[in-house]
Amino acid sequence: MEERPITDWLPLTKKEVEKRGWDELDVILISGDAYVDHPAFGTAVIGRIMESEGLKVGIVAQPNWKDDLRDFKKLGKPKYFFGVTAGCMDSMVNHYTANKRLRSNDSYTPGGEAGFRPDYATTVYTKILKEIYPDVPVLIGGIEASLRRVTHYDYWADKLFPSILVDSGADMLVYGMGEQPLREIMRGVKEGKKLGDLTHINQVAFLQKTAPACDWETVELASHEVCLEDKIKYASNFKIVEVESNKWQANRIIQKVGENVLVINPPFKTMEEIEMDKSFDLPYTRLPHPKYRKRGPIPAFEMIKFSVNMHRGCFGGCSFCTISAHQGKFIASRSEKSIMKEVEQITKAPDFKGYISDLGGPSANMYRMKGKDEEICARCVSPSCIHPVICNNLDTSHKPLTDIYRKVDKHPAIKKAFVGSGVRYDLLVDDFNKNNQDGNHDEYMEQLITRHVSGRLKVAPEHTSDATLRVMRKPSFKYFHAFKKKYDEISAKFGLKQPLIPYFISSHPGCEEEDMANLAAETKDLGFHLEQVQDFTPTPMTVAEVIYYSGVHPYTLQPVKTAKTREEKQNQNKYFFWYKPEYKDWIRNRLTQLKRPDLAQRLLGFRNNKNGWNK
Repeated sequence: MEERPITDWLPLTKKEVEKRGWDELDVILISGDAYVDHPAFGTAVIGRIMESEGLKVGIVAQPNWKDDLRDFKKLGKPKYFFGVTAGCMDSMVNHYTANKRLRSNDSYTPGGEAGFRPDYATTVYTKILKEIYPDVPVLIGGIEASLRRVTHYDYWADKLFPSILVDSGADMLVYGMGEQPLREIMRGVKEGKKLGDLTHINQVAFLQKTAPACDWETVELASHEVCLEDKIKYASNFKIVEVESNKWQANRIIQKVGENVLVINPPFKTMEEIEMDKSFDLPYTRLPHPKYRKRGPIPAFEMIKFSVNMHRGCFGGCSFCTISAHQGKFIASRSEKSIMKEVEQITKAPDFKGYISDLGGPSANMYRMKGKDEEICARCVSPSCIHPVICNNLDTSHKPLTDIYRKVDKHPAIKKAFVGSGVRYDLLVDDFNKNNQDGNHDEYMEQLITRHVSGRLKVAPEHTSDATLRVMRKPSFKYFHAFKKKYDEISAKFGLKQPLIPYFISSHPGCEEEDMANLAAETKDLGFHLEQVQDFTPTPMTVAEVIYYSGVHPYTLQPVKTAKTREEKQNQNKYFFWYKPEYKDWIRNRLTQLKRPDLAQRLLGFRNNKNGWNK
């Protein structure tokens, strides 16, 4: 294999800057992730976009924040600004489990090593830059900044934080997927404007003494100080933020924070196909920077290096999920040409063995789905297109997706192309999804099951209790039964043994311990020994986080019971593992206390009689 020149990557060192013949950088990006030059990694996308606008860009990846801070100085002072991101995950989610235990690994670091980024990375990095270079503007972005753009509850500190702009001292924040606002910002700074002059751009947030005049309608939230005193006001704020974040034509949001006003400009309209292609077709090497070779593989890269992301966004609006808050509810899809071009690139990789690991997206089967009449979408304020029912204006045809699967399948260098992303199964159940005019559900399922399942298929019913599922904004579990029935029928027809792997969450708002016992019994009856399970983590900018903190649903302001103590959360989680000997006595005793011997019998095969519990 011919060695690629180091200049194929964006520069990480002063020597690499000089090799390009540059004596100054226009923008320096500081990232909590190792630098992987691939369209699945935000820092690479942002860097390549800036490069495509003619800027000289360098990256400082995972700088040491505990020593003499030389990493923050090694590329010098940028001409325009520093760009700061915590990386592809919120640093606190990256670092801690739902029980607030420190994780032992980091998928975005060579060798999977932990400890290469700080807690609250965006804030830590920005404060350091402001201390070293007080006259250089700092622009923050990425998922951590995006989800913390307004007053938010932080589970790990167990308190409300103001907008991350306040604590970090950054000059401006780009929220959501950053391509559109960044191109506008680049053009502005090249014209000699400062970040403070660019307050008219969509999808940015900033602090000022007063909100500037603009052409947008403005909605004011309860101030940060009011939220500190009143949890109900905080919950009411969230509804406004979520609605405005997912509207076609949104209003500007303002919020008083101390002596300043936080201004959040409305988002750009969802990217068109041509814009998506432009982002994915930039000259990525599709490889980690060569400096990491001796430190071991980067797990997140290994997982996706032979995968293709076909679209962004999710119209599910699940209460516990941050996808719509960051990527939006409207689907942005790539063209078939761009997707096939990436498939071709993957087949040319020297270590490619013929297997695509994923043809997917946030939800695998939402490609090209959108409103039939976009004027209806323009007036819509619903955070979900499929809860409580599927909107009859939503085109849910799986035909374009089925066609791409077949085209990839026919590629001579592809042995198998799998769908590794989770499939939104409720879109394939006719009783739930009435929008099956072209009868494509069975066609898609046959193609998926016979050609694209790598041993098992991931789906996410999340719970079995209808009451909990309503809070989650997920459909009734009866539709999972319907999907499983169809899945099993198709599998039997073709003689396939590919089990379904359902995902479930414990201690979600609205879930009580008895609901977990029922979940365990119902999934046992279906033949599952659950393994893909997790305890609920309240992450910023989600309905479930607001309920966890405030005790009420932000849309109704009615109380919702939530497991909050470590004991309550652990108790719920144990029911997933009813089949483990170490939990059986505990479950039997708990169900006795809950006066549910019937569930104990279903789960453990015990019955209660005068002599106590017997098998």
